[in-house]
Amino acid sequence: MPRYTRLLLIVLCLILIGECRKHKSRKKRWSAPVETHKPGKEIAGKPDTVAVGRTASETRMVDGPLSKKVVDGTKTRKVKTSHLLRIDEHDFTMRPAFAGPAVPVGVDVQVESLDSISEVDMDFTMTLYLRHYWKDERLAFPSSTNKSMTFDGRLVKKIWVPDVFFVHSKRSFIHDTTTDNIMLRVFPDGHVLYSLRVTVTAACNMDFSRFPLDSQTCTLELESYAYTDEDLMLYWKSGDESLSTDDRISLSQFLIQKFHTTSRLAFYSSTGWYNRLYINFTLRRHIFFFLLQTYFPATLMVMLSWVSFWIDRRAVPARVSLGITTVLTMSTIITGVNASMPRVSYIKAVDIYLWVSFVFVFLSVLEYAAVNYLTTLRDGKDRKLREKDKEQTLPCTCGIPHTKTMMLDGTYSEADANSLAGYTRASMVTEDTSDKQEQIVVHLSLDNESTGTKKKGIRGFRIIQNTHAIDTYSRMIFPGAYILFNLIYWCVYC
Repeated sequence: MPRYTRLLLIVLCLILIGECRKHKSRKKRWSAPVETHKPGKEIAGKPDTVAVGRTASETRMVDGPLSKKVVDGTKTRKVKTSHLLRIDEHDFTMRPAFAGPAVPVGVDVQVESLDSISEVDMDFTMTLYLRHYWKDERLAFPSSTNKSMTFDGRLVKKIWVPDVFFVHSKRSFIHDTTTDNIMLRVFPDGHVLYSLRVTVTAACNMDFSRFPLDSQTCTLELESYAYTDEDLMLYWKSGDESLSTDDRISLSQFLIQKFHTTSRLAFYSSTGWYNRLYINFTLRRHIFFFLLQTYFPATLMVMLSWVSFWIDRRAVPARVSLGITTVLTMSTIITGVNASMPRVSYIKAVDIYLWVSFVFVFLSVLEYAAVNYLTTLRDGKDRKLREKDKEQTLPCTCGIPHTKTMMLDGTYSEADANSLAGYTRASMVTEDTSDKQEQIVVHLSLDNESTGTKKKGIRGFRIIQNTHAIDTYSRMIFPGAYILFNLIYWCVYC
């Protein structure tokens, strides 16, 4: 009996252990479907999905005790935006209304800033908001509220957008901080607004013939790259009002006078006619900077060269150093101005002013060269006259004692000669007869000396008068001519 009891107890224990294991395995099977719903929370965080209600078929997939673990009907699942806009159902590599009439694409621009104008590179840099408007019925969607949907740049890669580019652009980029500055707005009826923020550097053909008293007109051109006017029609959405600017836009060297828009057709021999839009803006250069940096220094250098006319002609170091200094300074000013300008093949207004000023400075140096040459020539003639008078005086002293000849050997001063020149022949006759020969000889000597002095004085006076006259006339001619030049220059270019 006890043996049978033990066997029964062992069998019951085994049965209980088996039942416990089955119960545990059932719990694992029931809990597994509940965990599979957890990844659905990650799907809810995706930006390109839209929540819709759970369908009845999904609810019928579970029954019995499992139905207690299913999320209720108020909870939603996510659907991709591409499904809502039916992007996968259409081929967006083709334009809207393919093989039909041209797609009208309206454009408007808001200029944010004019960053720089470069005369050396002949270009400008502009930052702007470029917006396109068109209708693509393939993107239409039902909406009870008639509200639009807004997307970022990730959807732009999946649909058709106009292929507008900047003609004559050197560099351009779409801003990407902190994300790509692209916005796409789709309306229920299929109208699309596509906006992007762009910085573009484009060429500008500048005319520097009146620089720095010039005005420049630059143009930013927009055009479709692939579609001709038969496929895509670009136009300004609101005419002249399609272009708006910030009132705070300013440049250091230019005054922005006006912005305006134009449009026309552009023809390419190999591809055809294209619609082209133009953003034109006119810039007026500020002159005050160049007055301080170029015109005033050049004028002062010319006036400084005139100081030489009031310096004594015998002060060679002073006048030469002054002339060379002004010439070198003018050369430095011309070099500095040309270094900041493109190497154009025509003459600029500033070149005319600087080179005329340089010529005035150079002529002042030549003026002193002429004065110095005439002064040297006069000194040489004076020396020859003195030697000639000395030779004419010495033969008339024959028979006169040595003490008297020493007085007339040419060592007397000009004042002494002038005092003796007043003596006449009658006065000499009244002297003592013992000195008659001496008086006659003295009279002849003084008469010859007086005649030579008068001739020398006349010639020397003419030469001295000529050398002084050059400086005297220069003091009036140089300033008068420069003032006349300035009047003509500013009247022509202002």
